Amino acid sequence: MPDIEQLRVPLPPRDEQRRIADFIDVETSRIDQLFALRERQVALLGEAAFSRVYDTVRGADFCGSRKDSGLPWLGSVPVDWRVSAVSHHFEVALGKMLNEERKQGEHLRPYLRVANVQWDHVDVSDLAVMDFPPEEQARYRLQSGDLLVNEGGSWPGRAAIWGSEVPEIYYQKALHRIRPRGEELTRWLYYCLVVAERLRVFQVQGNTSTMTHLTREQLRPQRFPFPEVSRQAQLVAELDRAAERDRIVQQLLTRQMKLIAERRQALITAAVTGQFDVSTASGRNVLDGVTV
Repeated sequence: MPDIEQLRVPLPPRDEQRRIADFIDVETSRIDQLFALRERQVALLGEAAFSRVYDTVRGADFCGSRKDSGLPWLGSVPVDWRVSAVSHHFEVALGKMLNEERKQGEHLRPYLRVANVQWDHVDVSDLAVMDFPPEEQARYRLQSGDLLVNEGGSWPGRAAIWGSEVPEIYYQKALHRIRPRGEELTRWLYYCLVVAERLRVFQVQGNTSTMTHLTREQLRPQRFPFPEVSRQAQLVAELDRAAERDRIVQQLLTRQMKLIAERRQALITAAVTGQFDVSTASGRNVLDGVTV
């Protein structure tokens, strides 16, 4: 409070204060509408991306015969697609339990935590280390193409593919490591998990509104559709290309939102410090360069 009491501010005449305030109200309202439009565009981009993945996972564009998948959240799938459990095609394993003693040792290695596994991205900017003796390394060491799924944390079910961003790395118990038993693609399973998580499949099956853990017992028997591997590869490639286009568009929209917020503040600052006459100026001068 003493800092606020001693704060020195410009005080133009009352009529001028009113003109400035009215000008700021009008112009910031227009800027806020532009910002809300960009937010809506980002939301629509996400909705369209999910619809694309959902339609692909259930083979909605397939023109041939279909069959009931037996999964209420999925509906029908092409007749030649298999619907089978994760454990039928993939090995599901949890990582190493962390404790204080294991933060020290002769074989300290970097490992991934729940915080590192974001949607379709593994953040390796902040890696912790744990002791992994030689007899444990084969069990817990990740391989390129492994699918990592959060077992707990703030977002159970969030998943990403490990791509060898670090030459030698391991994983902790709060993560599921999913590895193919045969030729099935972890990338296809990733997209299946995207749909399942968005549709709250695990919560519904567990009869809980808030899922705090996605256990191995829940994940292994979960059934998903599996077309032939060559078809999986084709569909995954199409989804990946579309996701890359969406990423570029989202980056542009996010950058515009940042510029809009910055220039909103610049407009207010310029107006209250008397850098222009509000009776003749327009906020469009300050927003020059941001296209609608």
